[in-house]
Amino acid sequence: MNRSPARHPVLALGAVCALAIGLSACGHRAAPASAADGSMGAAIPPATGSRDDRGGAGTGYIAGSAEDFSINVGDRVYFDLDSHQIRTDAFSRLDAQATWLQRYPGVNIRIEGNADERGTREYNLALGARRAEAVRAYLIGRGVPAGRIDTISFGKERPIASGSGESAFAQNRNAHTAIANQR
Repeated sequence: MNRSPARHPVLALGAVCALAIGLSACGHRAAPASAADGSMGAAIPPATGSRDDRGGAGTGYIAGSAEDFSINVGDRVYFDLDSHQIRTDAFSRLDAQATWLQRYPGVNIRIEGNADERGTREYNLALGARRAEAVRAYLIGRGVPAGRIDTISFGKERPIASGSGESAFAQNRNAHTAIANQR
């Protein structure tokens, strides 16, 4: 039996893999630099929906994905003790979130309000809810449709930093913007 290379499944698969590797190497870009405070820059990738290797060789992600949002925009803002007022250092991150959400109108989010371990469970749930609502109101004010944003409070139930010192407390006083679903 005389098979042409184009019909042979192993050769066809090899050709597709070689093409994919070649194309992914063409679009490689350097990762955005981190700020001194550990936050990521507000660079927003093109809205192509294609693979983007900004994370480095072999760590690509899809533009418009949760990974894209977390890496290029930043998904968390922090609050002062017993406060739900958005800090001035959070404005640029929230502006970048609003811009990204406008670029990807099929993405819905959930704002998760969190608190440190001090205080009662009830107090921290209420504080987390106020923090989540403050972020929601800010994003709505920047043009994100209210119907795309849900909120929830986890209070002190989901800490991101362990420990009982001020450093851990500061990290746990936050609002996390999570990608809820994509239409």
